[in-house]
Amino acid sequence: MPPHPHQDAPSTTCCEPDHMRPMPQNSDTQFDPNLGYRILNWIGIIEQLSRTKANRETNEIGLPWNQFVLLNHFSHRPEEGKTVTSVARAMQQQQPGVTKTMKAMVEKGFLRLEEDKDDRRVKHHFLTTDGIRIHRDAIARILPMVGDLFAGWTPEEMAHLFKALDRIKVNLDENR
Repeated sequence: MPPHPHQDAPSTTCCEPDHMRPMPQNSDTQFDPNLGYRILNWIGIIEQLSRTKANRETNEIGLPWNQFVLLNHFSHRPEEGKTVTSVARAMQQQQPGVTKTMKAMVEKGFLRLEEDKDDRRVKHHFLTTDGIRIHRDAIARILPMVGDLFAGWTPEEMAHLFKALDRIKVNLDENR
């Protein structure tokens, strides 16, 4: 595949350092805030582009992206019941939207409900066998895109990128 004609050029002028306002430098570090902003901006663009492509695949099997994201959340600890409030807090989303999405997932059989033993008003949601199956199907549909994206990367390059991104993710997670 030929290289993109603007491969080395920024995709928007607002991200070029000479178009950004200078920010105060911390004299204790060599931190470049403009580059830091540019990195976060690129991560956001990558997320949006990859989400759009992946959403096309998950929609093909009747799984909207917002439900796929919640299935990812449930799949980390499938035996653990989660309330709408705990999911909304963890996902940093508004509770009404999470309630609507989780209700649709219960109706599709991807999640099941159990009343809390101490407070019947509280409902715990659990991942079902159908939820696990559709989550795996969605990942299987997304993996070819991931393979294409990382074609030509060495395992070391991928590990280095993951380590750097994990450092950012952990920092953001710990400082919500």
